[in-house]
Amino acid sequence: MLTKINNIKSIITWSNLKKEIIEIKDKDILIKDGLIIKISENIECNDNIINANQSVLTPGFIDSHTHPVFAKNRAGEFQDRCLGKTYKEIADNGGGIISSIKQLQKMDEEKLFKYCMKHMNYFLNSGTTTIEAKSGYGLNLNDEMKSLRIIKKINENSALDLIPTFMGAHAFPPEYSDKKDEYVSIICDEMIPIISEEGLAEFCDVFCEEGYFSIEQTKKIFEAALKFNLKLKIHADEFIDMGAASLAAEMGAISADHLMATGDKGKSDLAKSNTIATLLPGTTFFLGKESYVSGRDLIDRGCEVSIASDFNPGSCTLQSMPNIIFLSMMYCGLTLEESFKACTYNAAKSINREFDRGLIEENYNADILFWDIDNYNEIPYWFGASRISKIMKSGKLLNI
Repeated sequence: MLTKINNIKSIITWSNLKKEIIEIKDKDILIKDGLIIKISENIECNDNIINANQSVLTPGFIDSHTHPVFAKNRAGEFQDRCLGKTYKEIADNGGGIISSIKQLQKMDEEKLFKYCMKHMNYFLNSGTTTIEAKSGYGLNLNDEMKSLRIIKKINENSALDLIPTFMGAHAFPPEYSDKKDEYVSIICDEMIPIISEEGLAEFCDVFCEEGYFSIEQTKKIFEAALKFNLKLKIHADEFIDMGAASLAAEMGAISADHLMATGDKGKSDLAKSNTIATLLPGTTFFLGKESYVSGRDLIDRGCEVSIASDFNPGSCTLQSMPNIIFLSMMYCGLTLEESFKACTYNAAKSINREFDRGLIEENYNADILFWDIDNYNEIPYWFGASRISKIMKSGKLLNI
């Protein structure tokens, strides 16, 4: 069956041809089997007609960095931080990533699936139609596979698309705190081969940071991942300049994320590479920090930049990409056009999906947002108050 969208105020999308955000007026959209097959004037269609009621249409947002598989929130830690406790104090009192690991390991798969499913409609209702979803709160083979199976099951039961990433290298389990290289070997020799064989992940991510995984350990994990056909992502230079951004460029990582402390060499190496620089200003905001990554500097140096939420139970619970656009413009130096591209087309590039989503264009997925606005500059302007009237995923309108 064909579906036509008519009475559209305007279509806002990135144009690869013109290399800019364009506004398309006086056109209809024709959809078949979930794909846009025609954008033209006065399209003939006698099947299903959707009246856009003079809405502004944009592509669905793509959130290219999330940690959505966890068993319990950490709201108490938020209160503790507001009272002045440090991350170390919270961790020493049983909080932090290790608390999320213990909770996930205790919860059975069916209960964990039901808990995680609750978060999916919050993404969709904010206009996000695709997310990258990481494991990383299991830190042993069984629980990492459990997490990745849940991502797969959510994909089968939600309108939201999830792109799976294995992140066994999120932290070191407490029992390996004094034998870290042994845990790295387990990731390389046991986890990655089985996860690849089971087809449970597309990417492998590593938290390359002081106190976590060193450059040498990260490189070893990356080499194992590439051997088993997993593409690379990296948590890079969040706290200090480890050289992680340069490693990402050297090894062909599809994205390097965070980049708070990346120096001149790392930025230069990223600019010369195809690696997407992913900014996560929601984390800086949620943690109450004052220093944001300079997206302006990265773009001016020639980097391609995406933005994402970093949704997770400890350091950022934001799920709204319009709010992330707001933060990127307010604190990271991005323009509206750059921010919009960063969570549509560039975000698609950062998950290897730029060929089928992130644009309103023929032969792309019909993931489309209908906005009750006059201009797309209102998207970040209405901070915390969505102006989305309809959400279409793969050619079907969702109930929101």
